[in-house]
Amino acid sequence: MAWLLLVLAGMGEVIGVAGISRLNRSRDPLSFVLLIGGFVLSLTFLSIAMQSISMGTAYAVWTGMGTVGSTLVGMFLYGESKDARRLLFIAMVLSAAVGLKLIA
Repeated sequence: MAWLLLVLAGMGEVIGVAGISRLNRSRDPLSFVLLIGGFVLSLTFLSIAMQSISMGTAYAVWTGMGTVGSTLVGMFLYGESKDARRLLFIAMVLSAAVGLKLIA
């Protein structure tokens, strides 16, 4: 259950970052809701997950999911670069997160 909460925390992180990006484009109420709501959900689920998962592992996986998710959102929704090197480094972040899960 803790790993599911950690995944939800990562998704909240991506929503919060998308809210920041949207806020830079348009200062409408939905931007603020995404930003604040995403980060509140993210930190709440992260906090609960850390009751069962070690802090170092939980934080590393959470930031990895946020990094990869935010990068993918930027690439597919905001037209950011899809350079092969960028994809390689995303794969490296993902493999590190999987590695931490396997040894945790």
